[in-house]
Amino acid sequence: MIVNRVISGYAYNIIKRILPKISETEKAALNSGSVSIEGDIFAGRVDISSIVSKYNISLRGDELSFLNNETNKLCDMIDNHEIEKRQNLSPETWEYIKRNNFMGLVIPKQFNGKGFSPHAHSLIVEKIAGRNIATAVSVMVPNSLGPGELLYHYGTEEQKNYYLPKLADGTHIPCFGLTTETSGSDAAAMNDKGIVVEENGILGIRMTFSKRYITLAPVASLIGLAFKLSDPNKLLTKGKEGITVVLLEKEKYEGIDIGNRHNPLNIGFMNGTIRGENIFVPMSCVIGGEERCGMGWKMLMESLGEGRGISLPAMSVATAKLCTFGVGGYARIRKQFNIPIAEMEGIKEKLAIIAGINYKMIAAQSLFNAILANNEKPPVISAIMKYKFTEYGRIAVNNGMDILGGAGICKGSMNFLASSYVATPVAITVEGSNTLTRSLIIFGQGLNRSHPHLLNIITSIENNDKKAFGEHFNKIIYHTLNNLVKSVYYGIYLKIYRNPSGATQEAISQYHENHLNRQVANFAFAANIGLLMGGKIKTAEYISGRYADILADIYMSYACLWYYKQNKDVKDIDKILNYSLNDYYCNIEKNINGISANFPIKIIGGLLKFITYPLGKQYMPNDDKLTTVISNAITTPTELRKVLTENVYISENEDDRIRQISDGFEICYNVDRLSKKGNYHDDLNMNRANELRAKIIKVDEYRADETASNTVL
Repeated sequence: MIVNRVISGYAYNIIKRILPKISETEKAALNSGSVSIEGDIFAGRVDISSIVSKYNISLRGDELSFLNNETNKLCDMIDNHEIEKRQNLSPETWEYIKRNNFMGLVIPKQFNGKGFSPHAHSLIVEKIAGRNIATAVSVMVPNSLGPGELLYHYGTEEQKNYYLPKLADGTHIPCFGLTTETSGSDAAAMNDKGIVVEENGILGIRMTFSKRYITLAPVASLIGLAFKLSDPNKLLTKGKEGITVVLLEKEKYEGIDIGNRHNPLNIGFMNGTIRGENIFVPMSCVIGGEERCGMGWKMLMESLGEGRGISLPAMSVATAKLCTFGVGGYARIRKQFNIPIAEMEGIKEKLAIIAGINYKMIAAQSLFNAILANNEKPPVISAIMKYKFTEYGRIAVNNGMDILGGAGICKGSMNFLASSYVATPVAITVEGSNTLTRSLIIFGQGLNRSHPHLLNIITSIENNDKKAFGEHFNKIIYHTLNNLVKSVYYGIYLKIYRNPSGATQEAISQYHENHLNRQVANFAFAANIGLLMGGKIKTAEYISGRYADILADIYMSYACLWYYKQNKDVKDIDKILNYSLNDYYCNIEKNINGISANFPIKIIGGLLKFITYPLGKQYMPNDDKLTTVISNAITTPTELRKVLTENVYISENEDDRIRQISDGFEICYNVDRLSKKGNYHDDLNMNRANELRAKIIKVDEYRADETASNTVL
């Protein structure tokens, strides 16, 4: 006991010295939201059976009806090429969006909104995004990044009753100004100022602000703004100084300069600037009233983080599904060297990547939506969703464009993928750039927020409570040793444990559960080893980025296994599960080895490598046979293709390229299959197949004097 106290006291002094100071904004982030599956990953123990029993997802009848009717109608109204030329939605489209409550999808019914679940919100945005990105963004922002969520959770009753119905029916188009000219990703460093004043007997704020990159700003009539509030004259009786959020009706403030547009890569959605100089705003405009002054950052972290995990991922899923449906179908129909290009191995490699990404995303999307439906709001998983999905969308669309070739690079109404390709950098950049999210947020916030013992240790040091520190220090030592033992055990046991050919569903599940148990133990042990770096881990972005990738890949892996268990009767879903999870195992091994090779304390890095992979390299890339199976699954009429492309909108217009691919896919497949056997004599279907092939190889063309009129801003 005496030895334990001595060691604990020595550790207390060392850790207190190296522990980084946590800022107020960091504390707000740590105290926001909740901890979900990522907490179990840091703990080193995840129970897949508990995940399966706890999380389920489905649409209500009214949600399904809206998805299949109002959303389809909106998709039918959209002309992607015309929107890019116009750089705006048509007036008819805007009116339809407002009239049918697309801006109030998540606003509760009591305020005249639809009251839809996160899952319905996600699928609606996804379907629209597969048709047109600008329209999807216009629907997405009011439901995830606009003031509505903040109002519902933090607004006064008066504010809710007044504003939410007007947001739901489109009377007000909202925007939210967070990013300033001098602070991009470091949003908390904004230099927008507000000073508490009393004028003519009214308590209020004198504000000066300059915001940019604000989606919907050029058309917004209701403006949410975040700024730094100061109270030099001590006029506040409630609340405090700090980041604060106000809501302003544009027509009531002549000093607001709003309307100038940015042009994000010609996509066509509204994005621009908001500026104001020395504008007086009554305290009643603060969301939640005076008592919410200074609480803006916590409010933003809790409310906007959820949307980050829904809307941008939904758009990336739409891109992957568009690649699976459109590019997979195109590869089956399009012939080169007298064979469908889907039969060429170079094409198969890229198609398999698209299919694997599609599966990973719909699995993680469904699980995250189920987590939200369970009233959990995990900001770490939300950050993972944003980062992984937008990166996956980029990989999928790049491979899709490679396969389409010339058909992918000629803009026009026949090109179904170019707009998604062009829009990809926007998704990568907004809502916390992926570079920042990977390097600083996922592991850094996860370590402090989701680790079973670290936050308690930090709190005990801040409170100078050595007794509590000793208790939690002992727990973290036990936690480290426990995961060390599990890492060595699984490292030896799984070296000889193989996935048997033709395995049963139970055997497949058990195989992956064992390997995921290993990944979790390895990560939990490696994360504790990372604590030896102390405060340096905050700026060691090479290493923290690798930790972030491991944490993200483990979450995505469990999502894949959860989704498999939910849909294991789908033919060949076990194949795409194996393909996807083996990808993750290879990536995790590579990143742990990268951490160990670059760990600043070399002997510790060597120990980390030995403990996690005691018998050397374990995982190898997917083989060509499995790659072929996965590729064929999306270029032939299979159950798996139907699952992966569910919710893709198919137009009634026979000139629509996706409709043409839909019409030609099975006809061309059957004609080729039977012709290959030498017993096909149906001239009618043969002619139809040839006609459809001729249609889909056409690309848009213009006269030389038309070029300028078809060039957008």
